[in-house]
Amino acid sequence: MLKKVVVIGPESTGKSTLSQALAAHFSCPWVPEFARSYIESLDRPYDYEDLLAIAKGQIQLEETQSKAANDLLICDTDLHVIQVWSVHKYGKVNDWILQQIESRAYDLYLLTDIDIPWEDDPQREHPQPEMRQYFFKVYQELLLNKGLPFEIISGSESERLQKAIAIVQNI
Repeated sequence: MLKKVVVIGPESTGKSTLSQALAAHFSCPWVPEFARSYIESLDRPYDYEDLLAIAKGQIQLEETQSKAANDLLICDTDLHVIQVWSVHKYGKVNDWILQQIESRAYDLYLLTDIDIPWEDDPQREHPQPEMRQYFFKVYQELLLNKGLPFEIISGSESERLQKAIAIVQNI
């Protein structure tokens, strides 16, 4: 039975680094964040309608990588992230995205903490410490309110990886 682990959290908290390192450690496929390549290909700022295209692309990547997985798949995000951004930026979420969130199951969420320094990136929008804290709390409350299994991952890059490996081994 395929186990799916999602790395989730605010911007610039090491999600991509951690998800790639976990996939390498467990020799399993990982699902990159589709939004990054999608937004890079735009010649304009993204808008509300783009979030649906990003969500569909994320699901397609996940389905493709699921077929290549044996017993573990590491996901560098899921549609909850699109939901959080959509609500924050536009005050609404596409119904298809919400339906997909309800119909998809994951075995574990690793919530990356804001205890590492912000790294500038043209796609990142909220470097302010109070906004990083705000989004961390949004993700934590979302996971708690939905009763989803999660662990907070904090510390240095190596500490995060070791903690995440131990947690994933237990599922």
